Amino acid sequence: MGDPLDFTASCPIPIQQYPRIQLAHGGGGKLMHQLVERMFLKAFGDQSEEMRHDSAVLNMPAGRMAFTTDSYVVRPLLFPGGDIGAMSVFGTVNDLAMSGARPLHLSAGFILEEGLPMETLWKIVCSMRAAADRCGVRIVTGDTKVVDKGKGDGMFINTSGIGVIEHSLNISPASVRVGDAILVNGDLGRHGMAIMSVREGLGFEGTLESDSAPVAAPVLELLAAGVEIHCLRDLTRGGLASALNEIAQAANLRLLLQEKLIPVRADVHAACEVLGLDPLLVACEGRFVAFVPPQDAPRALSILNRGQSGGSAVCIGEVRGEIPPLVALQTVLGPSRILDMPSGEQLPRIC
Repeated sequence: MGDPLDFTASCPIPIQQYPRIQLAHGGGGKLMHQLVERMFLKAFGDQSEEMRHDSAVLNMPAGRMAFTTDSYVVRPLLFPGGDIGAMSVFGTVNDLAMSGARPLHLSAGFILEEGLPMETLWKIVCSMRAAADRCGVRIVTGDTKVVDKGKGDGMFINTSGIGVIEHSLNISPASVRVGDAILVNGDLGRHGMAIMSVREGLGFEGTLESDSAPVAAPVLELLAAGVEIHCLRDLTRGGLASALNEIAQAANLRLLLQEKLIPVRADVHAACEVLGLDPLLVACEGRFVAFVPPQDAPRALSILNRGQSGGSAVCIGEVRGEIPPLVALQTVLGPSRILDMPSGEQLPRIC
């Protein structure tokens, strides 16, 4: 089939006849069945013959299971470094990874807006297939609905995922302990700034690309190496600040961060200054924090940096025992300040 993103050479739906989504593509008749057969099954079918039925029947391994669901409403649908399709796969895989699960199976529900170009849809489903292959997961069932023009922002995607937990750890805020090291697996804020640069037509020097990526593999490597992971959290809506505040409240502990250690690229800093944003509040799509015992931190960082150029995984702080529970940031100038959750919505429709 050549390049999966070369729509004009390999479009499974005759573009001359149906170049855009019509309401009838969600009406349960011939056009809907054509869309499913020639679009979704063309992309996913060889791994998901179960999608022809109302539900997938799966043979699951023994042990504890993890289950998650999420919805994606990003605008624009395609952006530097990613697209809504790959992001929906990576995001759900990453949510499973945050409990230490090995991701296995995904579902995909599409809400399509009337008038969406078939070319755009084909690029996105091909991107989802490539992302699923990269993550070693199968898209086994799904659904499609079509809404009136002007009601759907092009496309919304809901994905759910199932994974198997192959360890005995309780990876959650309840396991966080005083003295734990707080690690982050890479630089922060690129996803939100990449979206804003395209959406607002901002001509930042160079190209800001999203950090959208799967993180299950490094988490499974940490577990295989015997690192005692206490808690994991991916840094999506609300960024680092929201994730750490949620953990501090749930664990009833104070977290102390060192601003000078938090990795934020210079171009992201510059973009945030232009827009009046704090990079610690900006969403990421391939970043997570890990809480581990201090003696395990050097080994964990070595594993996280093994597959990355630049070695941007670092320890950014530690867990303290003082109360009330909050996140304190030791600034580069010396004084500390409270790093609170964002108030309101900084960047709409970025994940």
